[in-house]
Amino acid sequence: MTDKPLTRNITIGEPTDLSAYEASGGYQAIRSTIGKLSAADVLDMVKDSNLRGRGGAGFPTGMKWSFVPMDKTPDGPKGHKYLVCNADEMEPGAFKDRLILEHDPHQLIEGMILSAYTIDADIGYIFIRGEYHTAAKRLRDAIMEAKLKGYLGENILGTGYSFELYLHSSAGRYICGEETALLNSLEGKRAIPRAKPPFPQVSGLWGRPTIVNNVETLCNITHIVAFGADWFKSLGLGDDSGTKLFGVSGRVKNPGCWELPMGTPIREILEDHAGGMQDGYELKGFLPGGASTDFLLPEHLDLAMDYDTIMKAGSRMGTGTMIILDDKTCPVAMVRNLEMFFARESCGFCTPCREGLPWIYNILDDIENGRGRPEDIEILERQGAFIGAIGNTHCAHAPGAIEPLSSALKFFAEEFNQHIEEQRCPYSHASGPKSGRTH
Repeated sequence: MTDKPLTRNITIGEPTDLSAYEASGGYQAIRSTIGKLSAADVLDMVKDSNLRGRGGAGFPTGMKWSFVPMDKTPDGPKGHKYLVCNADEMEPGAFKDRLILEHDPHQLIEGMILSAYTIDADIGYIFIRGEYHTAAKRLRDAIMEAKLKGYLGENILGTGYSFELYLHSSAGRYICGEETALLNSLEGKRAIPRAKPPFPQVSGLWGRPTIVNNVETLCNITHIVAFGADWFKSLGLGDDSGTKLFGVSGRVKNPGCWELPMGTPIREILEDHAGGMQDGYELKGFLPGGASTDFLLPEHLDLAMDYDTIMKAGSRMGTGTMIILDDKTCPVAMVRNLEMFFARESCGFCTPCREGLPWIYNILDDIENGRGRPEDIEILERQGAFIGAIGNTHCAHAPGAIEPLSSALKFFAEEFNQHIEEQRCPYSHASGPKSGRTH
């Protein structure tokens, strides 16, 4: 056993090949499970472990899987079931899944085989971000190695269970982080989120029962099956079980990614692992879980990084990868850059997102470049309240985009007002002509 199961094989350099992975105990969980435990037994183990999805939403994994219909006809399954790994990782500031994909690809493959067995899926896809060229190559090599060794394909290890796994490189769209948009893209359609219900667990890829989980979630399955639910729960420091890949980017001394217990204090992540702020810089705020989360402040440093604690503080743990705002970086400019990204990545399906996010970006661009107007703050607040409300848009893309803006308007109101009053950015002394906006 280990207290860092996800990164036990990871060294920066060449990836863990099949022989090294097997030497560390890899694929033993498959040998001890498939054909020896029922799918229901494994599902109960995942439920008991209290594993929550590591893609950002934190939904209980076992509960999600339990929605997949397991009925069969006397002649066998009624049709295909699919397991899809979301390896798109398009959230700005997130790079945790890439660590596993590039350095321990067999861990993901074993996790997917066990997960597929649990939901009785016979086909799997890894939907990988198009820019992850190194990860894609290493995954292809690992899939081939696993297939040649009998871990993938027909009649796995003579158990009678079959599972085919394919790698699909995406076109690189942020909206594919939403599971139904991902499924549309995988089917060759435009990446637009689907209306729900029906949910993918019942009618997903090509209308068949489908589970979509992210890389880190699926990798945890291997270790839960190998060491048990109680062991997994013991790794967490609070109510949330297991470990988490936490990351920090920004002006810290040691930006990076570390596997730590769920519930690790933010201060420990930032100061002990990321090395604290670089000399000459002070912490002004941070996004705790990637670009689509609300800002938190230095007063929140002693909070535990777990789903419920961060939610109660007014933000979301999201991907667990913090983006640092220092005292010499303009918060208006930072939010402007984020909103530019979200506006460009809108799928364009619904008007509030398609039209509202570019409008917000244009206002922020004017404020940052000395063309702001006093009424702009009220417009931003009103737009944020409308677009940010779940139910006013087709999916959660726009509400997520609004989170950093709304919190910045609350925490950094002085900076916004100073931009408008002085008609310049006090951080860069930028200025410009009056805006010609039509909105």
